Amino acid sequence: MFETLSDRFDSIFKGIRGRGKLTADDVDETLREIRRALLEADVNLDVAKNLTGRIRERSVGEELSKALNPGQQIVKIVLEELTASLGGEAMKITYASKPPTVVLMAGLQGAGKTTNTGKLAAWFKKQGRNPLLVGADLQRPAAVEQLRTLAGQVGVPVFSEPTDPVDVASKAIAEANRTGRDVVIVDTAGRLAIDEELMAQVGEISAAVQPDYTFLVVDAMTGQDAVTVAHAFNETLALDGVILTKLDGDARGGAALSVKEVVGKPIAFASTGEKLEDFETFHPDRLASRILGMGDMETLIEKAEEVFEQEQAEEAAARMLEGTFTLEDFLEQMQQVKKMGPLGNLMGMMPGLPKEAKDVEIDDRQIARIEGIIHSMTPAERVDPDVIDGSRRQRIAVGSGVQPNEVKQLLDQFGQMRKMMKQFAGFGTKKMNPKARNKGKKGKKRKGGRVTEKGPAKVSKTPLSLPGLEDALSGMDDGDFPGLT
Repeated sequence: MFETLSDRFDSIFKGIRGRGKLTADDVDETLREIRRALLEADVNLDVAKNLTGRIRERSVGEELSKALNPGQQIVKIVLEELTASLGGEAMKITYASKPPTVVLMAGLQGAGKTTNTGKLAAWFKKQGRNPLLVGADLQRPAAVEQLRTLAGQVGVPVFSEPTDPVDVASKAIAEANRTGRDVVIVDTAGRLAIDEELMAQVGEISAAVQPDYTFLVVDAMTGQDAVTVAHAFNETLALDGVILTKLDGDARGGAALSVKEVVGKPIAFASTGEKLEDFETFHPDRLASRILGMGDMETLIEKAEEVFEQEQAEEAAARMLEGTFTLEDFLEQMQQVKKMGPLGNLMGMMPGLPKEAKDVEIDDRQIARIEGIIHSMTPAERVDPDVIDGSRRQRIAVGSGVQPNEVKQLLDQFGQMRKMMKQFAGFGTKKMNPKARNKGKKGKKRKGGRVTEKGPAKVSKTPLSLPGLEDALSGMDDGDFPGLT
């Protein structure tokens, strides 16, 4: 997502970062390159002019802070102005004082309107709401059936009748009141292109249900066409926000950067994949940070918090620091990370990664192969991989459909990781946070799955997360790491 624009900005800023002084010619050349990069990314011409104009005004003024060198300060200004172009702040959804809160979905055929109606229902359900989906698209064959399929995956009901779209939408409000549903999401018909009939029908539905929110679903990959569509719909419906779909497939990003300034309506949500969970609130500051190669730790942390349990994470981090982290723990960790989304997307959110690392194609099937190898081990082998000899490697390889050398490679890498963490923990065992330590006594079972004199302890299936690791290290200070600066 936004690879083209991100690569261009990376190249532009590489030339000015770290400079102690920038001449007026340097600033002009940087701005020319930024404008060219925006236009190549299919950003609207007026938006590109306005954005670079604001950057120029701030760059030649008194804003060049003494705390940062000029090159860094220009990067900071670009980040802030890019955030402003994207909308400034995330749109906050409020609910009607008298339920239900009514949401109208509009858009052209093929933009993903019905799919994102289901995704929006899943989002509302995650907020603790009880949505009702309304199938008012009675023109496209199987549109209502598609909606019912999505609703079944989300676990919400659908209301529809083979009559008239306006009548269906009106009756849905009464149905929501009758069944205690506090959010109604109306899926309307689309067309391959904007026409008077489409606008008239969606306008009548809007007048009938008086929506609290009207969202236009647009395909980000259509570039400037997406902005044209948004402008046309806004004249008829008075949009409240835009839902950008297929954002994961848009390498340029022109629609996202243009729609707010051209239409004057914020991007409310972004669809970043095919799954129901690939749907999130649009945060302009986070996307601007990602475009400039600064990562998106806030979204990464939010995704981690959804799948990791804090107490389990602390226990896993403690075991890792003591060298008792097992392959069972490692397997659970990978399974939790997979729930956060495609690994390639997660890499793009990590700040500080070199461009080469972010550009590496990460095949999620590689994780499946590792899972297969570990699943082919016995519980005792997962706890103590040192017992795995040549014959066991052969058995594991056959069971997981890989070559024995792949099993050996995994075991070697895991052993190196555990050895490194053991040495790392040795610097600060006395000052470690007591909550994150498993002291254990000789002859007793220790928490964490180590085999002791009384036999193997029960293996806790716990994931590892960075917050848990940070908590485990919170009791250490610089004196615990001699030789490190």
